[in-house]
Parts: sequence; C-alpha cells; structure tokens
Amino acid sequence: MKSSIRIASGQGFWGDLLTAPLEQVRRGNIDYLMMDYLAEVTMSIMQKQKNRNPALGYAKDLVEVCEQILPYLVKHNITLITNGGGVNPLGARDAIKAVAEKLGITIKIGTVLGDNILDRIDTLVGEGHTMNHMETGQPIAEVKDKLLSANAYLGARPIVEALQQGAQIIITGRTTDTGLTLAPMIHEFGWSYDDWDKLAAGTVAGHINECGAQASGGNFLGNWRALPDMANVGFPIIEAYPDGSFIVTKHEDTGGAVTRETVSEQLLYEIGDPSEYITPDVIADFTSIHLEDLGNNRVRVHGIIGKPATPFLKVSASYSDGYIAFSTLTYTAPDALEKAQVADAILRKRLQQLGLQFDEINTEFVGMNACHGDIANRRQPNFEPNEVMMRVGVRSRDYKSVERFGKEIAPLVLTGPPSVTGFAGGRPKPGDVVAYFPALIRKDMIHTSVGVE
Repeated sequence: MKSSIRIASGQGFWGDLLTAPLEQVRRGNIDYLMMDYLAEVTMSIMQKQKNRNPALGYAKDLVEVCEQILPYLVKHNITLITNGGGVNPLGARDAIKAVAEKLGITIKIGTVLGDNILDRIDTLVGEGHTMNHMETGQPIAEVKDKLLSANAYLGARPIVEALQQGAQIIITGRTTDTGLTLAPMIHEFGWSYDDWDKLAAGTVAGHINECGAQASGGNFLGNWRALPDMANVGFPIIEAYPDGSFIVTKHEDTGGAVTRETVSEQLLYEIGDPSEYITPDVIADFTSIHLEDLGNNRVRVHGIIGKPATPFLKVSASYSDGYIAFSTLTYTAPDALEKAQVADAILRKRLQQLGLQFDEINTEFVGMNACHGDIANRRQPNFEPNEVMMRVGVRSRDYKSVERFGKEIAPLVLTGPPSVTGFAGGRPKPGDVVAYFPALIRKDMIHTSVGVE
C-alpha cells in the first residue's frame, strides 16, 4: 500500500480550460488525473451527436487533450480517469487509441459501460419500474416517447475494477463526479466497500476536485481581487492518505490560491441536505468535515463521517419539451430603459394580436435588472443606464409560433422607440427545449461491464 497518492483535477466541465490537464501532467508529481466533463444537459447533447453520427457522442475535447498529455502520462506513470466518454465510451476509446498509435505510444485503455439505459426504458417500464420524477412524482412512462437520453449515475466500483485490470486510461459514461477521485483511493489503499467513513472522505475529496479551479480561486466570492495570477490558475490536487484524511493543494508557481475559504466555497457548491450527500457509493455527512489551513496553498481535510449507501441509483434523463427562441435589441440613452420597456409592450401586443401560442414570454433588461430582477430598482432607485439590452425569450410547444416570434423583432427597429443600436445575431430560429427528468432505479437493475485493452 502506498503511503499517499496525489489525484489532480484536469477539467471541471465540458468546455473548461484546455491548458489545465497539460499543466497538471507536465509538472509531474501526481499519480492520477481526473477529468469531469458531464452535466445533466450534456448527455442529451452527446446523444444527439451520436444519433447523427454513431462514431460520436463523447467529449471531442478529450481526444485533443489526450494528444497533448499522452507522452506525459507515460513518462510520469500517471493514470487518467474521465467520464468524457459520454454516451459513447467505446468511440472515445477508439479515437484515443488512434491518437496513441500516431504518437507511437502503447497504453492500456479501459472502458466502463452500462449507465446508458435509453434503449431499455420500454422494458423497464413494462417490468414495473415507474422511475417517477424525483420532484413532481410524474412517471417516466408519460415522457418516454420524447426521451433524448437516460443514464444511471454509476459510482467508483467499475473504475476500481478497470484499475485492477491495469488500465492507465479509464473512460466512462455517466459516472458521478466524485467517483472519479474516490476510485483510485479505494484501489490504492484497499478500502472496503462498507468502510463508510473512508468512502465518505474520498467522496468529499471528489467533490472538491470535480469543479476544477473553483476550489483554487476560480469563481471565488471572498477577496477575489487579492488572488494572484489567475491567468495561470493552478487546478486543485488531492493528496490522499490511507486513513481517509487528505490535503487539498496545487502545483507550485501556479496562480490562484488554495485556502480554507476557497475549499469551503466549493464544498457548499451544489449540495442539498449537507448531512446527507448521497452518491452511489456512500452517504457523506458534510457537517462532519474539519478543515485546517496549513498555509502555502495546503488545506487539510479530515474527520468525515459516512453512512451506508442507498439501494438506488439516480437516473438522469432528458426529453424534448417544445421550442424556444431568444432575441435582443439594444437601446441607448436618454431614457434607454423606458424605450426598451415600451418596445417590449409593443412586441407583446403584436404577438397577442397574431394569436400566437406561448407557454412563457420572458423579458430581461440587461444593464438594469437581468441579474437582480424586481429588486434592481429598489437597490438603485435613481439609476439611469446609458444603454439597455432588451432580451426577450419565448417558449412554446408550437413551432410556428416560436418561428413567427423571430420575425417580429427586427421590425421594432423602425416601428418602435428610437435609438436602437444593436440587433444581435439576426433573426432567431427556434431551438429545442430539453427538459430534465431525474428519477431513481434499483441498483440491481443496472449491469455494468468493464473492458481493458
């Protein structure tokens, strides 16, 4: 058993800083690199891509990154773990194998399958698995004909299996963000799958790692002005120990900061009940976390308590729910806000007169209330902006109504209030509304497979 391992964060989402993974591996002194690419909506985007081209359906950025980092993975014996396989881990594997062959590199690649249950929905519903919406109680059967994606959140176990089989790159589909960091701890330290405190500790470490630089100064609400060299921000690294304690740090001579405050902010990100952070592997009690700032960009985390895992996995599904379109006009002073408000009133009346059907019409006056809504005027009662962008969005199940809305924006330039200076993006086209459907399914209904080659 190793006395410690270092697990570096390389991506916090699909579209994150492309130079981060290279910097993490180029500087060495890490054992693992985890890269998280998946959000709820990401899976539906990838499924659409795969429907158009069966070879796609994964994070294409992953392949570009691998071309840069593969030589360093081999040189420093670093293992890459990523859920960038999306809805096509095998396609991602094949693309990375092609890159490795081009570079003259031989490396064992593992894939984890089984999370994608889109093709099984009819069978599962027929067997009595209602998979009700976790907030509304609506059964998935009511939207199954409109489903775009359906993936169960897998935990760390299949990744551990791939590690045990010697994979140096592991590509998964919808694996929990936390599982990408927890898995190497289980593998290296021999943790039992019912050692709830240690699994909870690894899960907390994964939660800190999952959003990239958000734990090392990015998006920081504290004294963000004092953060050094954010242009070269260092992504976090988890220095983990067999007893479940770990230190959050980053490479030396990189920007940003790892402090008790930056780590605390990330710990509070996207959690519900802090005493019950539920994952496939364990329930972690975030109220038990102890943080100790050691200085020099090192924060010790310890004392974490875990509870037994539930018998369920979360299913992240998405379905088509109508159409949407947005458009903007910019008005200048004097009276920029009033002009924009009058233009909005004119537009709404014209849409009504045309008999168009909308589930929602929403208008924001960017520069005045787009962020703070109704309280904006109360915060700054005498504020008169130099310019205001009127941003209008509509949503409807009727495609033609959304399409016609797009034809009613440009006419406002010459048939509405004066001083329009910008019509951004031209005539908008209807886009698909993708609705989120979270549900639960029994773990014994999900069958994973691991392949290494």
